[in-house]
Amino acid sequence: QLILISAGFDAHHTDPIGSLDLESEDFQRLTTTVLECADQYAEGRVVSLLEGGYNPRALAESAALHLETLVKGKA
Repeated sequence: QLILISAGFDAHHTDPIGSLDLESEDFQRLTTTVLECADQYAEGRVVSLLEGGYNPRALAESAALHLETLVKGKA
């Protein structure tokens, strides 16, 4: 068992396609929540695949926070 994350960042408020108005830090909080679920239900196993994001700056910032959170969660 594992949790598979389809890590799309087009929900960022500066993304031209998404409309959810999330901040970069929101992706960090969502990642933390997924890691908590993985610890409870999948022995901490998580796979994250980059899906998209169409504002390069927001994508880079959000993906970096996502990856930092994944790494810290595994330390």
